[in-house]
Amino acid sequence: MQRELFNQELLKFLDRGVTPFHATIAMKKVLTTAGFNEIYERDAWKLTRGEKYFVTRNDSSIIAFTYPKKHGGYMMMGAHTDSPTLKLKPNPVIEKNGCIQWGVAPYGGLLMNPWFDRDLSLAGRVSFTNVAGELCEEYIDFKTPIATIASLAIHLDKEANKNRTINAQTDLAPIVTCHSSMDFEALLLSRVDEKNPQRLLSHELSFYDTQKAAVIGLEGEFIASARLDNLLSCYVVTNVLCRADAEDACLMVCSDHEEVGSGSTSGAAGSFLESVLKRLSGDFESYSRLVTDSLLVSCDNAHAVHPNFSDKHDANHAPRINDGVVVKVNANQRYASSSRGISRFVHAAMRVNEPIQEFVTRSDLGCGSTIGPITATRLGVETLDIGLPTFAMHSIRELAGTKDAFSLYNILQELRP
Repeated sequence: MQRELFNQELLKFLDRGVTPFHATIAMKKVLTTAGFNEIYERDAWKLTRGEKYFVTRNDSSIIAFTYPKKHGGYMMMGAHTDSPTLKLKPNPVIEKNGCIQWGVAPYGGLLMNPWFDRDLSLAGRVSFTNVAGELCEEYIDFKTPIATIASLAIHLDKEANKNRTINAQTDLAPIVTCHSSMDFEALLLSRVDEKNPQRLLSHELSFYDTQKAAVIGLEGEFIASARLDNLLSCYVVTNVLCRADAEDACLMVCSDHEEVGSGSTSGAAGSFLESVLKRLSGDFESYSRLVTDSLLVSCDNAHAVHPNFSDKHDANHAPRINDGVVVKVNANQRYASSSRGISRFVHAAMRVNEPIQEFVTRSDLGCGSTIGPITATRLGVETLDIGLPTFAMHSIRELAGTKDAFSLYNILQELRP
């Protein structure tokens, strides 16, 4: 695959994955087209050697794998489907001063300021009963702009450019209409495909920016989009796996809830990956040997050195956009990389002539974490944390390079067994 085509398809994927549910649906379609068979956790698995499979949990996390005839360890690739966002509260409707607003709760460590004055839409999962009284659920996406969080005019806040703080409870509720008769339940039910939905039971809905992903820069150097952290990696690992031979022991896991610590049934701290590997192995002895012989590459974004804030980086570990994949190291195991895993990854990069950078946070600054240490702790699998250099991480619109994702794709292709 050529880099230009790779990036064109990446932009489409970023626009489709407006929630973890929608990102998972998009990955399922790609995998199905590539010959993967869907299986379900609730069923008894009867796997055929030489075939390829995928399974989801909560429809927001997905694991896909080959099932080769030759037993052995897997080259595993991990990423996460969620991104910082504003989630709708269960009873969101607020009527105030002639406007209808919907109450939201910040999800993850989002930058709040960039959410103001954006054209926002809403998407996610709704549960309801139909005319027969049966429990149903569907995934909806309004697609068009339906809301905005309007800024307070500078005339009414003279200190806005000097010392502005945001109260997540009082300042972030999006304005959706001035029509006082708006029926929230009827509005949501009007978006489902069921002909006669009767009653709304529950919803998991998030706002998102309707501005499309784009290639920007004087020479097209950058990709600007929402949810680069971490749909960028989800796209890369899905494409690597789709091009794996059925006899290559290769697996990908894209988990939900990384942005809030991964502590859920569908997060990396849950049992999903462990359960799948045990079912693949058949017995504890085989499972233990599989884990010992495997390598997990945890793929997430990395902080590129910002030209306006270069002092936020260690000068010897300041990755640049479009200068290659970043190996992330932390002395206190906030990243799971060890010299053994790093050497395997760097060796693969050398063989395909792709550049590598290294990131170590300043010793006087804190360090975020990833699914890497969480998965390594739960499974005991050799794990490496890598990332793609990014500006504005956790903003409503982030910035990455047009070269780096394709570079990671090439390295992971070479790293495959």
